[in-house]
Amino acid sequence: MAAVCLEDPTLERHFKGHRDAVTSVDFSLNKKQLASGSMDSCLMIWSMKPQMRAYRFVGHKDAVMCVQFSPSGHLVASGSRDKTVRLWIPSLKGESTVFKAHTATVRSVSFSSDGQSIVTASDDKTVKVWTVHRQKFLFSLSQHINWVRCARFSPDGRLIVSSSDDKTVKLWDKTSRECIHSFCEHAGFVNHVDFHPSGTCIAAAGTDSTVKLWDVRMNRLLQHYQVHSSVVNSLSFHPSGNYLVTASNDSTLKILDLLEGRLLYTLHGHQGPATCVAFSRSGDLFASGGSDEQVMVWKTNFDADYGDALKTQKSCSTVDGSHHTGQSEMDSGIHHKKTKTQDSGRNHEQQEVEASLANTLEHIMGQLDVLTQTVSILEQRLTLTEDKLKECLENQQKIIQNKTN
Repeated sequence: MAAVCLEDPTLERHFKGHRDAVTSVDFSLNKKQLASGSMDSCLMIWSMKPQMRAYRFVGHKDAVMCVQFSPSGHLVASGSRDKTVRLWIPSLKGESTVFKAHTATVRSVSFSSDGQSIVTASDDKTVKVWTVHRQKFLFSLSQHINWVRCARFSPDGRLIVSSSDDKTVKLWDKTSRECIHSFCEHAGFVNHVDFHPSGTCIAAAGTDSTVKLWDVRMNRLLQHYQVHSSVVNSLSFHPSGNYLVTASNDSTLKILDLLEGRLLYTLHGHQGPATCVAFSRSGDLFASGGSDEQVMVWKTNFDADYGDALKTQKSCSTVDGSHHTGQSEMDSGIHHKKTKTQDSGRNHEQQEVEASLANTLEHIMGQLDVLTQTVSILEQRLTLTEDKLKECLENQQKIIQNKTN
């Protein structure tokens, strides 16, 4: 196995603009923008280019609890304590469509990998699935008996995982809409849960200061990390699936090596609880937010050769599952350096064609997202116009009736 050179992650930039604790962060696909939500009820879109202005989007009437870019990066979803979800076009105008998603605080909002659906989780004890186009309600998952903190689609879109204050993490089949398993091993409840990029396991951040990984095929505990001294608020998988970053009330971020089952780095930056963390889609950056109202961007500093891992990742490794150290049982996450071959020129041409095709498809997806959102905005305006017209006609009829009387 080729050695992977690791350097300490470094703080690249930090953003100040929120007026209360930051609740959520997420990168756009191209890393040109970073979204953050806050208890100040605002959504901020930060440009990663130096000297560029940030956008402050105002629309929610209460704290913004969660934000996420669509896979194409042309939409941003936000959920709020005002019980609504908004879909924003992250541009200067900051236009958005809004819909009442739940009867209580919306804690979590997340896109499916194809960008066609969103899943929301709420203090009304439900998980709901919606279409992105026209925000059509599809179905609700209602077996939790307390607030639902987080919900995520699996990479293939066939499963949904949710975590609740009822101290369970539930795995749902999206097609049958049935709960296929409940994980109940946390002493506290789980603040944040997400799928491994391979879709074979999930990670959960607990109020009992632990991070746990479960295999969703065998429904068994894979790894158990006790590396924080306080509540773990958030976590994010590196796109390779070999690393996990966590954020905690102990004010630290931790990077875990999932192949070796050990703690790699402890990062100090936030003054007070670190509330959220997210890797960029390429994994070379990650962002964190805290109760200190700051958003920080960190450079991962993984070796450049490690990029090959993003193309070949298959599964999650397994360790003994008692503490933060252990031995790997599976080698499917281990990646070997590629040697140069005589076909390198042909491979280079093929890569260029693939990259060009991918960029074209991404552009088309983005334009479709914007078009969908524009249609939704026009529909909302048309509905408002119709309502006002109806109101005018009713008032006119009342006036005529009063005159005849």
